[in-house]
Amino acid sequence: MAAGCLFVRQGKGSHEIWHSPINGRNFAVPIGIPSRHTANEILKQAGLPKAF
Repeated sequence: MAAGCLFVRQGKGSHEIWHSPINGRNFAVPIGIPSRHTANEILKQAGLPKAF
């Protein structure tokens, strides 16, 4: 990922767990992101600015 996030593991169901070196947190990402609101929330959890 361009922001330096690293894939950690496969989560439950259709999610992946990623790690953000920016804020040191892990966050879940669904395989199919259903809306721009979900995408922006994932970016927020990763410590990145809104993009959509």
